[in-house]
Amino acid sequence: MSSQLVLNKRTEQGHKVKALREAGLIPSVVYGAGEPVMASSVYNVTEKVLNEAGYHSPIELDIDGKKQLAIVKHIAVDPVSRRIINVEFQAVSADEVVEATTPITIVDFEKSEAAKFHYVILQVLEEVEVKAKPSDLPKEVIVDASKLAGLDSKLTVADLQLPANVELADKELAAETVVANVYDPAAEAAAREAEDAQTPAEAPVEEAPAAE
Repeated sequence: MSSQLVLNKRTEQGHKVKALREAGLIPSVVYGAGEPVMASSVYNVTEKVLNEAGYHSPIELDIDGKKQLAIVKHIAVDPVSRRIINVEFQAVSADEVVEATTPITIVDFEKSEAAKFHYVILQVLEEVEVKAKPSDLPKEVIVDASKLAGLDSKLTVADLQLPANVELADKELAAETVVANVYDPAAEAAAREAEDAQTPAEAPVEEAPAAE
């Protein structure tokens, strides 16, 4: 079931949008359903819905009483306060295949041989673009790390567990692209210490005698 959010059409633009934010509202724009619709919504409610949906789950918008299914296209955040200052929605239909950014979640590393050796897993690919109908868009793509063993073991795009009716949107993303690999933090720390030991100490700089 998709999240729901009530939007009210707005006429404020430019500098007048600041007044909306001061009144506890978030300005937004809905694209893809004819002409772009400028709207606004209550900050706290909107923030909660966006946290639930992110960039991957459909949201049922109520725009002045008219229902419209959409996904989040972009969220603008103030770099200082970290508050949301603007949202862009992309209107979609229930039967339309859409693309969305979905986070990759690594599971069960603690069950692996690598974990028993106190190795650490380093995730290098955090998210992927997937495509599916709005109701099939996953909140995350799972990759199982329980089979990781030695330092040469790794997880790749081929290991991603895509749900039914979901495909990777980026056809150029190679199956062997690394999602995560294993390393030994103790060995790396020892290597750094060895490098530091081999680095010659800088000779102290002698100060010139003060002029009499």
